[in-house]
Amino acid sequence: MEKIIDGEKLNIPEHVAIIMDGNGRWAKKRLMPRNFGHKAGAKTVEQICEDAHDLGIKYLTVYAFSTENWKRSVEEVTGIMNLLRNYLVDCIERASKNNMRVRIIGDRTALDKDIVEKIEELEEKTAYCDGLNFTIALNYGGRDEIRRAVTKIAEDTRSGKLLESNIDESLISSYLDTRNMPDPDLLIRTSGELRLSNYLIWQLAYTEFYFTDVLWPDFSIKDLEDAIRYFNGRDRRYGGVK
Repeated sequence: MEKIIDGEKLNIPEHVAIIMDGNGRWAKKRLMPRNFGHKAGAKTVEQICEDAHDLGIKYLTVYAFSTENWKRSVEEVTGIMNLLRNYLVDCIERASKNNMRVRIIGDRTALDKDIVEKIEELEEKTAYCDGLNFTIALNYGGRDEIRRAVTKIAEDTRSGKLLESNIDESLISSYLDTRNMPDPDLLIRTSGELRLSNYLIWQLAYTEFYFTDVLWPDFSIKDLEDAIRYFNGRDRRYGGVK
């Protein structure tokens, strides 16, 4: 899809993935606790969802809480989970109003029962929305996702449901949390860090990477547009030659 932005015709990526980094540093700069930054970051998520839809992005996937984030302090983890509870409740009304489909990827077994129930309610109530496809990676790790997929493939092979000869890249993708979604065209990571942090490591094989020093709570539509301009400057050959 093409869109005119500030007089410039740009190709809009279908799927944008974001590593939302810098909430804690944003709060520290303001002499506030880390959870203050997470609350501000949640507000930014709401705005960027609207901006992404207005720009014509069809899929937006954000990294909210990794399998490694449990190592943080009990106070911070508890704060994030309470923030998540409130966000999920608010998201049901907001997503329905904006025709936004919401999905949660990651391992739900470590989450509290009430959070899982809210996730299931949110997914069920937005399943038929056909606007922005918004996905939240929660208790998610790329290696863990692949481990879970391989385990399921092994189980299905042993039971005779699946033949070894059927196992190819397409089939593996169908066992991942992101099945029925296109791979990301563009990855954005905020706060100046230059690593994937175990995020979508299968799906990002041919994704363009954009890194910015902007801390996530300060990320705006202008920053999103800058990332799209960068994306338009890339020559995507997928291993071939033009």
